[in-house]
Amino acid sequence: MNSLAEADSPRVLRLASEVFAAAIGTTPKRLIDIVLALSGIVLLAPLLIICFVLTVATSPGPVVFRHRRIGFNGKQFDCLKFRTMVVDAPERLRLLLESDPVAAAEWTATRKLRHDPRITMLGELLRKSSLDELPQLFNVLRGDMSIVGPRPVTDEELDRYGSSVNSYLACRPGITGLWQVSRRRSTTYEERVSYDAFYAQNWSMTLDIKIIIFTLPSLIFSDCAV
Repeated sequence: MNSLAEADSPRVLRLASEVFAAAIGTTPKRLIDIVLALSGIVLLAPLLIICFVLTVATSPGPVVFRHRRIGFNGKQFDCLKFRTMVVDAPERLRLLLESDPVAAAEWTATRKLRHDPRITMLGELLRKSSLDELPQLFNVLRGDMSIVGPRPVTDEELDRYGSSVNSYLACRPGITGLWQVSRRRSTTYEERVSYDAFYAQNWSMTLDIKIIIFTLPSLIFSDCAV
């Protein structure tokens, strides 16, 4: 597969976002999102409180991490997570990429690091269990996100979607999604984009239900797939 970053310029991507049509799923999907998000917040309230208290107790810094992401039709929003990194994470990343070519190549290819020095001990646990993403239920209530959809990306990452950018912009980003339940720990960034494009182009309520059902097993068995 050719580099998606070379397919279109950032300027072309911005123009694409300006002319995109309505979100997939429309009203039925949004109503289900609201019901599931409200139910999740009520049922998981004790777990939310525990994660909040442990984050406060184990490392200095804000409890909730807000990161600017791109959503439906290019709208920017603050994606919420329990903080899993040290407060000087950007500086630690810069030093690592400057000193370790292997880590730099891994970061360039996937935007992830297998051995990330920025992550706290509690943060590692929260990430492996995906508990760090529980605050995104509030993003769903606000309409920034959906229960199921593409992984929310930054403006910089959106430039890498190339000709698939409209597929991403057609959706509200999801707490879970096709990539998350399909070998998520072994895919390249280009493969991840292809999952997002496939989801947008083949969306159905049945597909959403299947992804929701496979989400928990995928957290335990990384090779679980729909």
